[in-house]
Amino acid sequence: MKTEKPISEGIMDSLQMKTSFKDFNSLKNEADTLYLKFQRMGFIESELLELKKENDSSYLADFSLGKKFSFLKVFYSSEDFTKKELQQISSEVDETYFILSFESIPLSLKKLTAIRNQKGNAFARVKLTDFEKDENENLSATLFIDNGNVRTVDSIVVKGYEKFPRSFLKYYAGVRKGKIFNQKKLVAQNENLNGLGFVSAVKPPEALFRKDSTTVYFYLEKQNNNLFDGILGFANDEETQKLTFNGYLNLELNNNLNYGEQLLINYKADGKEQVNFRTKLTLPYLFSTPFGLSGELKIFKRDSTFITTEQQIRATYQIDPRSTVYVGYKGYESSNLLDEAIAGTPIDDFKSQFFIAGGSYIKPQNRKLFPVKNAILLDVGIGSRKKDGKSEGQLGVETTLNNIFNLNYRNSIFIQNQTSVLFSESYLVNELFRFGGINSIRGFNENSIDASLFSLINTEYRYQFNDGIYVHSIIDLGYFENETISIKQNLYSFGFGLGLNTKAGLFKFNVANGNAQDSDFSFSNTKIHISISSKF
Repeated sequence: MKTEKPISEGIMDSLQMKTSFKDFNSLKNEADTLYLKFQRMGFIESELLELKKENDSSYLADFSLGKKFSFLKVFYSSEDFTKKELQQISSEVDETYFILSFESIPLSLKKLTAIRNQKGNAFARVKLTDFEKDENENLSATLFIDNGNVRTVDSIVVKGYEKFPRSFLKYYAGVRKGKIFNQKKLVAQNENLNGLGFVSAVKPPEALFRKDSTTVYFYLEKQNNNLFDGILGFANDEETQKLTFNGYLNLELNNNLNYGEQLLINYKADGKEQVNFRTKLTLPYLFSTPFGLSGELKIFKRDSTFITTEQQIRATYQIDPRSTVYVGYKGYESSNLLDEAIAGTPIDDFKSQFFIAGGSYIKPQNRKLFPVKNAILLDVGIGSRKKDGKSEGQLGVETTLNNIFNLNYRNSIFIQNQTSVLFSESYLVNELFRFGGINSIRGFNENSIDASLFSLINTEYRYQFNDGIYVHSIIDLGYFENETISIKQNLYSFGFGLGLNTKAGLFKFNVANGNAQDSDFSFSNTKIHISISSKF
């Protein structure tokens, strides 16, 4: 190759030029390719002057390069692109033009085409026309847009799981008829469906474009998503000679009627100290609307001290695929089981009624072991407690915030904060929040701490070996207040854990040592938390 002026080594390297060819046609194709490469580098006036045969085995390509242009001034219409959109490809954007380096032109045009596609122009084409040089030898061009027809989703077809509840497509994933077709958004919505648990996306969605309609196909497969784990024991109480139960049972039935419904049954008992029972029924998207209903019953009994029953009903509304709000009613009824009052332990019969409202924001991610990227939960209750014929106003607030910081595929950091507070003029032990254990602060017994206010920070550094096993650290910090005994205290726990996805289900093993402020470290405070969730 020969040019009218020497070419730098950097340009020669970027050309990646071949020098040996099996025949003349492949040699001619390489010469034409070099011409296009020169143009993309900014030598837009370049041309191949001659391809001359020097001898039986050598040819000489003679190029005229002309001036090298480093930047291109591109004029555009604000009706086609906004300044904010153009700032994705250019650092210098004016009201009528933007500046591009020559090397970035192909990628920039590709990005602009993708932006038009997201606006429903599935067959849009973006190109540069009307190249001109001004008096200062600066190069300019005009951005030309061929939008084609704007496409909207006219029909939706589900393949593989024909009985899939369509309301989840509309409200949970956000796929609706009449929406502008956006391939990138459809792929993200398809991945969101994996977060439901009872369905999996077999492959990305596809679109069939006809002359006057667009049909989107989703390829789904029903998954068994009923969960069960538990151990139940039976024994005779040495004092009363009555049969007692101990252990735990956790049953979760999901989408067995192809409606997206959920039934939870949870039972925990240690035989003597406490019994905790919970059941909840959730009915989403009633009559194919974004409204749903849920009802819940909780019963908590602490040895022979007290028993508290909680009933709750909620009406929910799905704002968008990630956000839900609700209003409802929550009622408590508690009975003092003590024959005689214990000094310094205010326990009494009472009834409470609360109007509750709140919401949630949950962002899923396509990770089998950690399907939720971040979550924000808020619950506020305004009501009153009635005791001995007297009523007292109360306000309760509960929040949960968590996030996973994905450093890369194997490494991530999980951080969660749980805060609950009850505002009241006076407090009873049997109306306080109860926390401690694997779902709150690890290293402490389950529901062993009473609080009128508590705030917990749970952290885990996670290392994932593959999609089936991970290990993690445990660093939990907590603060709580108990107004019934006028105590304020800091808590902390440290440990490690293991998660293993087996044929039987997801096995979790945690070892944590929990201590209170100003307490000496003791190995006897170490707790082992084991859980396994089996799908069927």
